[in-house]
Amino acid sequence: MVKRIGMRRLAAFAAAAALVLGLVGCGGAQSTAQGNTEPVNLSVWTYYNGDQLESFNKLVDTFNNTVGKEKNITVESYSQGSVNDLETQVMAAAQGKVGASAMPNIFMAYADTAYAMDQMGELADLAPYFTDEERAAYVDSYLTEGDFDDSGSIKIFPVAKSTELLFLNDTDWKLFAAATGARYSDLETVEGLVKTAEAYYNWTDAQTDTPNDGKALFGRDAIANYMLIGAKELGDTIFDVKDGKMTMGLSEDVARKLWDNYYVPYIKGWAAASGRFRSDDIKIGSILAYIGSNSSATYFPTQVMLSDTESHDIELKVLPTPHFEGCEKVSVQQGAGMAVAKTTDAEVEASVVFLKWFTQPEQNMRFVASTGYLPVTKAAFENSMDQEIATNENVNIQKLLRTAVQVYSEYEFYIPPVFDSFNALRSSYEADFLTAGGAAREEYCALLETTEPDAAYEAAVQGRFEAFTGR
Repeated sequence: MVKRIGMRRLAAFAAAAALVLGLVGCGGAQSTAQGNTEPVNLSVWTYYNGDQLESFNKLVDTFNNTVGKEKNITVESYSQGSVNDLETQVMAAAQGKVGASAMPNIFMAYADTAYAMDQMGELADLAPYFTDEERAAYVDSYLTEGDFDDSGSIKIFPVAKSTELLFLNDTDWKLFAAATGARYSDLETVEGLVKTAEAYYNWTDAQTDTPNDGKALFGRDAIANYMLIGAKELGDTIFDVKDGKMTMGLSEDVARKLWDNYYVPYIKGWAAASGRFRSDDIKIGSILAYIGSNSSATYFPTQVMLSDTESHDIELKVLPTPHFEGCEKVSVQQGAGMAVAKTTDAEVEASVVFLKWFTQPEQNMRFVASTGYLPVTKAAFENSMDQEIATNENVNIQKLLRTAVQVYSEYEFYIPPVFDSFNALRSSYEADFLTAGGAAREEYCALLETTEPDAAYEAAVQGRFEAFTGR
């Protein structure tokens, strides 16, 4: 029997083409607002800003002037600011708080927010408005995310998704590779990434007379994703959720492997995280690579600014996220979907008309190609990507989409568990995790003044794994 260990910090984490061929709305299990004589006005709340909001609003205008005009449906788009701002506004509307806006017809939501709203009886089930053929047009796991009770329901509708990829400063990588023989294939696995990071640290350390001043190779935007995906690949789970109730446990061997492949490189300086996002660290030259959302491709810097007077241009290389050796490849599925409020039948039907239209490959590719997100239909991945890669004027988006096709073909998309306040608890866990790692890193650096690196590491991490696992 596999020994299982309680995880105190993890407890804080857990507690703290039918679509293409048919006209929109045709063939659904229920009518989708065809032949409306009365106008239907829909409000959509998003957290999009900047280019994402501009792209979304252009598509809303196109809908209003075409299908919407034909079916007497008008969609109005409202940005609520940040993800947290949107969640606050939606919950206030649902609870009828004084001064709150009226509930929107459609709103962006992550799974934990949608689940909480569904528990309040506020969400419409969109499943009756889709035929089996229409459902089959979407990436399977994207629809599964919104099936909270395993009944085939659709409480979250996917419009654009994201996963994690490895983003690399290819310009400076090539200098390192030419000097050491490092290869892109070395970055295919977690273990290979860590080994290469050690080599990069030693290579940069040797370029100065100062000991132990090597540079980090990589960083991660989302530590929780590393834990969740890593556990999945290694054949275990951090927690299981059934009927909204969470149970926890992680085998000691898996916990150890996750620990060694994160804390060792982080504490020894082979990996780093200093800015708000790892793309910020790329920009100042403190790392060469990071694992982050595909949507961050649009933020990858074009230059490294080493100082106020020293900078150089860089090019981007996009690779699949590293996986554990000998394991099935798994990639996180993330990104908010659209939830539809339980209002009138006419408004729900009209909402479905808009969402079906928006996620047709033609419209969906227009959106994702300008924002760095991924499309949501199989037809878009299998039939539309090549053309978009060939014609998109943004070279970084081209690279992103090319790698996204590879991940779609080779990786399993993992659906994070659904329970109330998951995102808030996940954020709390990440903060605690980084704080613990930061303390060990500081102790390690201080010990290096008088102690050899291996001995300094052992002293700095003394008892920390046991504290991490609750043993």
